[in-house]
Amino acid sequence: MAKGQAKRKRPDPCSFVIFGVNGDLTHRLITPALYNLAAADLLPEKFCVVGIARKGSTSEALREDLMQGLRRFATRPVDDAIARRLLSCVTAIEADPKQPASFDAMRERLDALEQARETGGNRLFYLATPPGAFLPIARELGRTGMLRENGMWRRLVVEKPFGTDLASARALNGELLNLLTEHQIYRIDHYLGKETVQNILVLRFANGMFEPIWNRNHIDHVQITVDEKLGVGHRGSFYDATGALRDMVPNHLFQLLSLVAMEPPVKFDAHSVRSEKAEVLSAIQTQSQEEALQNSVRGQYVAGKIGDAAIGDYQAIAEVRPNSTTETYAALKLTIDNWRWAGVPFYLRTGKALCTKRTEIAIKFKQAPFAMFRDTPVNRLSQNFMIISTEPTEGIELQFNTKVPGPAIDIDGVEMKFRYKDYFQAEPSTGYETLIYDCMIGDNILFQRADSVEAGWRAVQPFLDAWKKVGAAGLQTYRAGSEGPALADELLARDGRSWRRLG
Repeated sequence: MAKGQAKRKRPDPCSFVIFGVNGDLTHRLITPALYNLAAADLLPEKFCVVGIARKGSTSEALREDLMQGLRRFATRPVDDAIARRLLSCVTAIEADPKQPASFDAMRERLDALEQARETGGNRLFYLATPPGAFLPIARELGRTGMLRENGMWRRLVVEKPFGTDLASARALNGELLNLLTEHQIYRIDHYLGKETVQNILVLRFANGMFEPIWNRNHIDHVQITVDEKLGVGHRGSFYDATGALRDMVPNHLFQLLSLVAMEPPVKFDAHSVRSEKAEVLSAIQTQSQEEALQNSVRGQYVAGKIGDAAIGDYQAIAEVRPNSTTETYAALKLTIDNWRWAGVPFYLRTGKALCTKRTEIAIKFKQAPFAMFRDTPVNRLSQNFMIISTEPTEGIELQFNTKVPGPAIDIDGVEMKFRYKDYFQAEPSTGYETLIYDCMIGDNILFQRADSVEAGWRAVQPFLDAWKKVGAAGLQTYRAGSEGPALADELLARDGRSWRRLG
């Protein structure tokens, strides 16, 4: 157990039912996360994994497939005894929402399996599927009564993207809430499983030195960056219909924004925290289409090099439309219309095929008065930043000014760094361990609520509408391996500010 880590209880007995068990998400993240939970003794004593598999699949074949995926994607060396014990409880069941009778058969097999495994009827349904399958599966689970809670719990985990715009998010929420209650729905965002992201609340509200200055009187602006070195790869069909804004902003970036900008919750529980997060997202000022065009930059990468790897044009990727106007880079300027943040701009950026992989929140504090140093050799003060980083290294950094040793008054900027790996002996993880564990114990503090999802889409809808209206006009290009479109620098420069460099 890592230094300072409290012992956590085991969840109640349950069945973990995965739709999309043969997919990439299951192999890369879910199975390694389950293995890490098993290694930490944090799975229920009475537990089974049910994979909703392709027609003709057997439990033995599924176990072997998951074992191969685990060996490939595990975040730590695999202990064969732990892996075999985990995978021994895996059962394959066929079910297809296009064939309703298969869900009736699934219900009967699941009932029998739970009786044999003594899991008590508690069920966690995980939709690790493309978004188009969310509602068909949920409807069949509802029709067959498998979502009904009669003395046991039933929970549904829904992956992103949760809708493609405000209207579709509202429709999806409406249908799901006809089948389940809000407390049964777990809209998952793996960014919230990262330790540093969760630590934002502790950093802000457990330290008396930070919260008093966490407002418009002391903070100049906030930059939120989620950039990737990888290009679109083989996901041309999905990405060309989605784009950087839909893929990243209403979920990942807004989750980071809400944790930074929310008001202190009355207490640390799911209702209080999620209410404050929804409230601050609702306070993001809705822009007109003209304002959205002025306060945004969108770009698409062209051929370049990232390290020694050559990256081709985005439009040369298979299943990307000819002359596509889908953005692979998006930068936005947002404002929050409340007392704490009035006049403080929030700059967001995210992109593919950039020079480095980085996820960080950079909080720029207002400059100290320069007057007392006017008669010294000092001609400027370094900027004061707090940088909360989750990739490539999880940690927190403070940048401030100090005197350079010597007889003259000379000032330079220095850094004070905290890195998780230097202080805590935490095992490498996927980021899903905490989220899956919380699903099993019924703690939805790290999961989005319906009103929060819709508030996020409401904030980005003007940008979607404006970009669709102008089409190719205004779409910038940038070289793969660069820092993004040059016009993104102007977004801040006209306010007298600049992005933190990625390199």
